[in-house]
Amino acid sequence: MDPPKTQPRGPKKWGKVARHGAGTLSEDEATASGAWRDAMKKARDRDTGPPIRDDDRWVEDRPKARPQKKKGAGRRIAKETLIDPELAAEISRSVQQGRGPRLNQRLKEAANAFEHERFPDAIRILKPLSEIAPNVPGIRELYGLSLYRMGRYRDAAKELRAYADISGAVDQHPVLADCYRALKRWKPIDALWDELREASPSAELVAEGRIVTAGARADRGEIPAAIALLEQTKADPKRPRLHHLRVWYALADLYDKAGDVPRARDLFRRIDHYDPEFFDTRDRLRALR
Repeated sequence: MDPPKTQPRGPKKWGKVARHGAGTLSEDEATASGAWRDAMKKARDRDTGPPIRDDDRWVEDRPKARPQKKKGAGRRIAKETLIDPELAAEISRSVQQGRGPRLNQRLKEAANAFEHERFPDAIRILKPLSEIAPNVPGIRELYGLSLYRMGRYRDAAKELRAYADISGAVDQHPVLADCYRALKRWKPIDALWDELREASPSAELVAEGRIVTAGARADRGEIPAAIALLEQTKADPKRPRLHHLRVWYALADLYDKAGDVPRARDLFRRIDHYDPEFFDTRDRLRALR
């Protein structure tokens, strides 16, 4: 079993819109966000789901029922969604004069739909935007994340690859790697891991990439190699953070698969010590007794 996944975050230029999903934990603004964690969890529901990253404790967060809105209410909410002026200006420069305001309004609506987990609506809006302004990385990124949340991994990979190529950013490499994992395209995963490790944008994102890469190796039956990759991280920080727990869970799971019950038990106990409610750690411990 993979550890709880984290969710892909949306573009930095959204402010807090696409980076935060409903009902999720938060770590640092710079880390994989609640939206990232939730998406990773949903992708994990497939048989070869990615390694446990946390989607906040690897428990699926279901959106609360929302009251019926009056006609036009959704439009007003979309107008309140903020888009960074730099991104808005980039869109305006990329299209014919006069079209910028309308496209930016549509992008606000797409960001609002993503934030409220209405991914089909976000995709419906973003598809034509990506065709009109294909060189705006923020559009390709949000479109790719929306496709990912719907399990359309091939299409998501295309958009997130375009985002990375246009922007030069590596912040969505874990999500892109997980798309390739779902498609059983192993070679690009290793290349993405090398790029992410070299850029080292944050400890949290590197941890996400490490877990996905280890999970892909385990999928190929390379359990020792997967274990070795996760063992390269610092074993026992004084104040473990959420990404440490995710790595420990993934490693404990691999120890269990490899038949190394004592090490698996020790790691699950360590997780339980710091966070008794983390995913199914208690159940895993009981099963190993």
